[in-house]
Amino acid sequence: MQSQKFQYERDARWTGLFVPLGLKDSDGVELTDDGRLVASFGWVSVETPLANVDHTLVTGPHRWYTAVGLRLSFTDDGLTFGTNHRKGLCIAFKERIPKVIGFKDHSALWVSVADPEGLARAVEDATS
Repeated sequence: MQSQKFQYERDARWTGLFVPLGLKDSDGVELTDDGRLVASFGWVSVETPLANVDHTLVTGPHRWYTAVGLRLSFTDDGLTFGTNHRKGLCIAFKERIPKVIGFKDHSALWVSVADPEGLARAVEDATS
């Protein structure tokens, strides 16, 4: 498999929030040629084998205060790397990934990439 990178779709209204988080233009979700999923969001990142992905789901729109920024899910132990509230991809894991924030490891990651459907297809292709 060839590496693929999916950039975040940023909503310019939230630039003031992204600056202290250290969000860079190079941040996004990468599916690496050695079979890993690597998601970076400013000063934090997560990494897991693609074989650890259970399923994905395109979701949105969401309320801005539940989807923008680095945050925990209100309903479970999921992690959000959000740059807009319109649409994103929820990536659920078979085994939890190490915690980035909060007290528990994370069972899912929601990312607001510009092409969530494309990322979902790429994950499916890489794991089937």
